[in-house]
Amino acid sequence: MAEFFSTSEQETEELGFRLAQTLKGGAVVAMYGDLGAGKTAFVRGMARGLGLNCRVSSPTFTIVNEYLGERELIHFDMYRLSGADELFDIGWEDYLSRGAVCAVEWSEKVEDAFYGDEIVVRIEKLGDTRRKITIEGAELC
Repeated sequence: MAEFFSTSEQETEELGFRLAQTLKGGAVVAMYGDLGAGKTAFVRGMARGLGLNCRVSSPTFTIVNEYLGERELIHFDMYRLSGADELFDIGWEDYLSRGAVCAVEWSEKVEDAFYGDEIVVRIEKLGDTRRKITIEGAELC
């Protein structure tokens, strides 16, 4: 487990960028953190790290956003789901079989869908802009 401290949205994005550069296709990044902690900022950095030039926004109302390019990023927001069954209903296994990197916000709502090999990112608010970010299951470059 690695622990980092971020003092800005840009620093949080940079950590996402660095993590993405280490990921293989099919990786699942399970994200945990309160509302406004910086999960979507982290995913923005991941998109850049995967070489994607796109506008990343939280898929709270759509549940899933797909970012396509040389590498593929599928961004899930589980905030509105009541459990893993609903995730399977929207095609979770189909998404996994595509070999894309999957970033899952509000992972605590769908933990039953994970296989135990996911990378875990926890973002804890320590103030208005300061964050403690822990990453388990991956080494950053």
